[in-house]
Amino acid sequence: MVLQGGLLNRREEPVPLKSISVTLSIREFVAGVSATLNYKNEEEVPLETFFVFPMDDDSAVYSFEAEMDGEKIKAELKEKAKAHSIYESAISNRRQAFLLEEDKYSKDVFCCSVGNLNPGSNVALTLKYVQELPLEADGALRYVLPAVLNPRYRGSGSFEDSCLDMKTPVVPLEDLPYTLSMVATISSQHGIERVQSNCAFSPTKYLGEDKTSAQVSLADGHKFDRDVELLIYYSEVHTPTVAVEMGQPRDNSDGFMKDPSAMVCFYPNIPETQSPVVSGEFFFLMDRSGSMQSPISKQVNSQLRIEAAKETLILLLKSLPMGCYFNIFGFGSSYEAFFPNSVKYTQQTMEEALRRVKLMQANLGGTEILTPLQIIYRQPPVEGHPLQLFVFTDGEVADTFNIINEVKRNRLRHRCFSFGIGEGASTSLIKGIARVAGGTSEFITGKDRMQSKALRALKYALQPAVEDVSVTWKLPAKLSAKMLSPEQTVLYKGQRLIVYALLSGTMPPAEATGEVYLKYTFQGKSFDNRVTFSLQPKPDDNFTIHRLAAKSFLHAKDMGFRDTPANDKKDVLKISIDCGVISSQTAFVAVSKNSNKPVQGPLAYRDIPRPVLLGAASVMPQRCSAPPRSVCLRGVSLATRTKRVCQISRVCQMDGCKPCGPMINKDLCALVFGENHLVQLISLQNADGSWCLDENLAGILGKSLEDLQAAVPVKDASSLSWATVLAVVWLHSNAMQMKGEWELLEKKARDWIHIHAASIMQELVKAAIALIKSSVDPAIFGI
Repeated sequence: MVLQGGLLNRREEPVPLKSISVTLSIREFVAGVSATLNYKNEEEVPLETFFVFPMDDDSAVYSFEAEMDGEKIKAELKEKAKAHSIYESAISNRRQAFLLEEDKYSKDVFCCSVGNLNPGSNVALTLKYVQELPLEADGALRYVLPAVLNPRYRGSGSFEDSCLDMKTPVVPLEDLPYTLSMVATISSQHGIERVQSNCAFSPTKYLGEDKTSAQVSLADGHKFDRDVELLIYYSEVHTPTVAVEMGQPRDNSDGFMKDPSAMVCFYPNIPETQSPVVSGEFFFLMDRSGSMQSPISKQVNSQLRIEAAKETLILLLKSLPMGCYFNIFGFGSSYEAFFPNSVKYTQQTMEEALRRVKLMQANLGGTEILTPLQIIYRQPPVEGHPLQLFVFTDGEVADTFNIINEVKRNRLRHRCFSFGIGEGASTSLIKGIARVAGGTSEFITGKDRMQSKALRALKYALQPAVEDVSVTWKLPAKLSAKMLSPEQTVLYKGQRLIVYALLSGTMPPAEATGEVYLKYTFQGKSFDNRVTFSLQPKPDDNFTIHRLAAKSFLHAKDMGFRDTPANDKKDVLKISIDCGVISSQTAFVAVSKNSNKPVQGPLAYRDIPRPVLLGAASVMPQRCSAPPRSVCLRGVSLATRTKRVCQISRVCQMDGCKPCGPMINKDLCALVFGENHLVQLISLQNADGSWCLDENLAGILGKSLEDLQAAVPVKDASSLSWATVLAVVWLHSNAMQMKGEWELLEKKARDWIHIHAASIMQELVKAAIALIKSSVDPAIFGI
C-alpha cells in the first residue's frame, strides 16, 4: 500500500497545511468534535489552497471559523451558490476568504478552500460537529475519526465540480507533511469499563474514583494510514433514556430551534424465536474491483479483502435455509452473475455456487455498482420470498447519491444489508443504502472479521418481521410532540433505536414528567416499551440534540445537490439554515473584515496532499509526467480553478485499471481454504445441514476414515448421522471463538440430526465426544 501525499507538491513548493488537532468529547452515546486545521504560508506570494478530507456520514457539521493574525471570523451558513459567489467576489477583490462545503456527489467528502493567504500568515480553521455513536454487537460504542480518503471510481456521466477531481502526488508514507493530534474526554453516568483503539493511544486516565469520566490521547506520529477508531465500553449501555434540550425562542421565533427538542433512545426487548424465517430471495452483491486485492488493514498478516469475501460467501451459502432462493453477483467495471436468475437453494445449486466462489478473483476493474443493482431490481420477484440484498464493497465510489437513490426507489420490495470493507470505505454509501432500505450497515477494518458481521446480518434477515411499529407520546395538556425522525418500520433484536421530536406548546412546571412508548407486534403478540422522563429541558450551548435531530431529518430528505426533489430541497435548505447544520444545498463562507489591507501580488495555487490508501502495489498510480508550470488563478472561478488543478495533476485511478500483478490462481485458492480447517469443514457441509463420512472429514478430525467407520456406536446407523454429529462436536471443541460465524449452519445440522437420528442421537453424541476427546456438553444437542 502507498499513500498519496508529500512534503512538497509536485512543483517542489511547500505545502501550507501544517497540522490537524482534534478535541473529542463523548457524553454517553453522542460525540462532540472540534477539529482545527493549522495553515502557514511560508512563501513570498499569496496562496489559495484546497484541502479535501473525509467526514463520517452521520456528522452534523454546525460551525466553521477562522483565526488569522489576531482576527477571528465566524463563517455563515449560506445557500451553496450564494456562498460560492461571496467567496469568488472576495478572492477577486484581494480579500482573505474561506469556504467549507460538502461534495456534490457524496455526503462523506468535504472541501475546505483557503483564499488569499498572505505571505508569512498563520491561519487556524476550526470546524465543529456532533454525531451519534453506533452500538457494536459486543456493547461497545464506536467512534471513528476518518483519516483515509481513497480514490473514488468514477463511471460514465458528468462529475463537474466534484472535490474528488483534485488529485495529489504519491510520496512515501513518512513524508506526509502535516501531523494529527487528538485528545478525547469520555463521560457516562454508568461508568467507563475500558477504552480500546486501533491506533497507539495513551493509557486511559480516569478523572474520578467512580470511573464516570476518562481521558485518552493519540500518540505522536500518526501516519494517516488508517482511520482513528475508539471503542468505548460502559458498565451499562442498554438503558432506555430520554433527553430534553432547551430551545432558542428569542433568536428563532418561528424556526426549527425555537422549541425544546427530545432525543429518545430505545432498546427493544424483542423475544427470542425458535422459528426463523425459511423463505426469502437472497442476493449477494460482491465487489470484485482491483482494490479488493488489498489487505483489509495494514496490520501484520491482515487477510486480503477478496479472500475474506470468499470465506464470507461460503459461510453465507452454508447458512441459508432450505427452500429459499439465491444468486451471487460480482461487480467491477463489468458484472458477473452466477445464475441468469435466482435459483432454489438445493445441494446442486449450492455446490455450483461454491465452486465458483473458490475461483473468484479481484479482476473486474473499477467499482460500477449501479448497473448490477438495476439488473437485480428488474428481475421478477419470487412469490412468497421477499428480497434480501447483501452488498459488500470497499466503497470507493464517487457518485454515492445516485446509488442510494436507486436503492430508495426499490425500498418497498426489499431490505438491504451493507458492508464497508477496509479503511476509507464510503460511509455515505454504506450507511445510506442500508438506511433507505431498512437494513443494517457494518464496517470491516483492523482486526474485524467480515465473516462474523455478515452472518450477524443474515440472522437479522432471518428474524420474523416486527410489524406495526409506532412511537406515541403521553404529555401534559397544551404540549405536543412533533416527530422529526422518519417513520420506523423495521426493528432488529439487540439493536438500538433513536428517535427525535420537537416539543411544542406550553412547558409544564419543572417537576412534570412525560411518557413515550415504542409499540410493535411480533409473531402475533403486541409489545410496548415505555420510558418516563422529566420535561424540564436542559440548556446546551451547542444545541447538540437540535442539531442531531436536524441531521436525522436531512438524512431522510437530502438526496444530494442534484437529485433532491424541489419540495424537499426547500425543506432541506430551511432546516439547514435554521439549525446551522451543513447540507448538500448549503456551504459555510467567511470573509476577512479587514478591508484596509488588500492582499498584494498574484494568487498562486498549492496542492494539499490527502492521505489515501491505494489498493494492491501492482496498481500504484504513476506520478504525473507533465512538466512543471506556473499557473495564475487570480479572477478565475472556483469551478474553473478546480478543473485546471485536475488537468495539471491527473493521476491514474486504481479502480479504473485492470490489476496488472499476478492474481491468486486456482491451486493457491484451494491451498488457502485447505489450510483453514474451519472453512474446509464448512465447505464440506451439505445444503440440508448434514455432512458425509469421507476422507476429507476424517482429515480435518485428525483420524483415518477406517477409524471413524469402526467407531460408529449403533449398528446400521446412517453414516450421514454419524458424520454430522462428529462435525458439530468438532465445531464446539475447536472453533468456539468464531461461533458467531457458524451458529446458523450448526443449527441447521442439529435440526437435521433431530429429524433423521433422534432415536439414536444420545449414543452418537456420547461416542463422538469420546472419539474426539472433547469436553463438549451433550446438552448442546438438546439431550
